[in-house]
Amino acid sequence: MREIDCDVITKTVKDLFIKANIILPADTENAVFAACEKESCAVSAAALRTAKENLIIAKEENMPICQDTGMAVVFCEIGNEVHITGGSLTDAINEGVRKAYSEGYFRCSVVDDPLFNRKNTNDNTPAVIHVEFTHGINLKLTVEPKGFGSENMSRIKMFNPSITKDDIIKFAVQTIKDAGGNPCPPVVIGIGIGGTFDYSAVLAKKALARSISVRNPNPLYASLEEEILTELNKTGVGAQGFGGYISALAVNIEYFPTHIAGLPVAINVNCHIARHAEITI
Repeated sequence: MREIDCDVITKTVKDLFIKANIILPADTENAVFAACEKESCAVSAAALRTAKENLIIAKEENMPICQDTGMAVVFCEIGNEVHITGGSLTDAINEGVRKAYSEGYFRCSVVDDPLFNRKNTNDNTPAVIHVEFTHGINLKLTVEPKGFGSENMSRIKMFNPSITKDDIIKFAVQTIKDAGGNPCPPVVIGIGIGGTFDYSAVLAKKALARSISVRNPNPLYASLEEEILTELNKTGVGAQGFGGYISALAVNIEYFPTHIAGLPVAINVNCHIARHAEITI
């Protein structure tokens, strides 16, 4: 049995959220830079150059990439030989979020009651926490600061199990067309296929935490990722919705077994700032 103290978890979560809000993963940053060179539509190319400049300034000046520093999402993979000491895992994570958003001077965007008083919690807690139990003595933490300009454009659909992959492609294309410039394209989208209504959405969120340079290990789903990306870039939405040929940077798919009577599909939309960071303790 390996013991991990809550103070270690708190510090780790804090550091990860500060990093994720300031420095974009290298593969996503490179995709934005490459898009600047590929886009032939003048207005969209100018928008992409501005996005590139923004990424550079944020890193150099140690400032948030975007003013919407997101709602805190955390994925925890806990080995069965790990024992958390000094408190609860949930409290340790929330304390890390609290410290990150205070010390990083990040905007706090979480309200305590979603419908009625909508009072800001003023520390960006509570985080949305997903826990998975694995084998071993390690704790893997993956953080996603999820902005809501793109989150609001996400969709979920309970398909008939007789559908084909083309129906899923059409669903993804229509989602991005309907979103237009709202999610600050070019987008990165995570797609969750299978499971239940709720779990397909978790899969879609988890897909956004995967490097955009890594394809699904199943060749059928890897091929579908590429097919959907190709079709999204035919929509004409373009950077910031100005038109052009680069509307999406990447498509990541995660899948899970499902019931014989259904086929849930969730599409979690992210802007070009697909922020995430991870570490294994």
